[in-house]
Amino acid sequence: MSSAATDSTTRTVPAGRDLTLDLARVVCVVLVVFVHILFTGVGRAPDGSLLIERTVEAQSWFTAASWVANIMPLFFVVGGYAARAGWRSAAARGDSAADFVRVRLIRLARPALPLFVFFAVALGTTRVLGIDPALVDTVAIGVGSPLWFLAAYMIVQALAPSMMRLHSRYGAWVLLGLLAGAILVDTFRFTVIGGFFGIQPVAGTGYGLGQELFGIPNIVFVWLFAQQVGFFVFDGWFASRRWWQLLLLIGAGYAALWGLVSLGGYSWNMLGNQWPPTTAMVMLAVIQAAALTLLHAPLTALMRLRAAQAVVFVIGSRLMTIYLWHLPMIMVLIGVQILLPFPLPAPGGAVWWWTRPLFLVVVLAAVWLLSLWLVRFERAPDGGTVRFPSTASVIAAVLVFVAPIIAITAYGLDFPLAAAALIGTALALWLTGTRRDSAL
Repeated sequence: MSSAATDSTTRTVPAGRDLTLDLARVVCVVLVVFVHILFTGVGRAPDGSLLIERTVEAQSWFTAASWVANIMPLFFVVGGYAARAGWRSAAARGDSAADFVRVRLIRLARPALPLFVFFAVALGTTRVLGIDPALVDTVAIGVGSPLWFLAAYMIVQALAPSMMRLHSRYGAWVLLGLLAGAILVDTFRFTVIGGFFGIQPVAGTGYGLGQELFGIPNIVFVWLFAQQVGFFVFDGWFASRRWWQLLLLIGAGYAALWGLVSLGGYSWNMLGNQWPPTTAMVMLAVIQAAALTLLHAPLTALMRLRAAQAVVFVIGSRLMTIYLWHLPMIMVLIGVQILLPFPLPAPGGAVWWWTRPLFLVVVLAAVWLLSLWLVRFERAPDGGTVRFPSTASVIAAVLVFVAPIIAITAYGLDFPLAAAALIGTALALWLTGTRRDSAL
């Protein structure tokens, strides 16, 4: 990147902005992409036959690594910080809570719109061509798995103004209430439902689909808790702690997490506690907020470098595009490798492991090329291209946007749900006052 680009990047940093949070977002998204690459183990056996497996799950170290590598709670912590900062600015301008939620909905729904167009067209085409439904379902369910984040993040951001009022009035009592709600949902899910139907955990990774549905209320309790922790980060509670206190908090958090998963029902693999979220994610939210604060000084020093700012700016301006499109791109690139005479090392072998970082670079480069057109959907429309809707319209928009996405996450991506998500997203943008020309 040229020096002019990095100079421009440096000059456009708003005064008072904590760039370590932007860095945290970028690192989290890149880590998510890399983990998904490790999950898609596609290669050829010595006899030339095709091998398809979830390679990383077979590694003895993966469960332990997930206690550090599952950084999704940090997304919501950082989102809480950003929401608190954004709400203060919005309130100073005289914006209402509906205006605040509308902007956040547009920032999620606009990037999602072309993705749902792609899913609906692709899955509809497979039906017309008569492609094996079992194969289509296997690919579609995997590609649609990250979509839960859209619904969960939209729900907690929509509730952020109300939660900030509660935070200002009751402080840590709100955290205790949310924690109690999460524990009650888990108890009902694992003890009452699991015991009544005689459902047993499968291979230590949680319960089955029918039982998982009873954990959906924890989308609210768990992720609101993580967002609420972000409010405390913004207020400086974590920054006011000494380094040894933060280390003690991290240690106590992991001890509590160990005790929690030892009770039964919970997965020792933290990815198994992500959907529907369990109280384990609450523990990780506190741990990761403390760790981010502990690393704040060296990360701040890193973000003084123009090169680091430039990388964070370039990736950060396309963050939703990378998150939403990386799995479809992984599948497309693997398909190209299968169809063309490219080498496909056997999953789990030394060559396969050594080429995963290279494949990460290829995936990010391919998504970046795609983003040259898609990045327009990440830019919120200016005030001249929208009308400001009523509170009821904004509430309806949030509901029609998140409902199909929750269904996709619970039951798996297929054509009817992809079409429903497309319609819901388009309707949500219409309800929020986004004109057609601002979305194209």
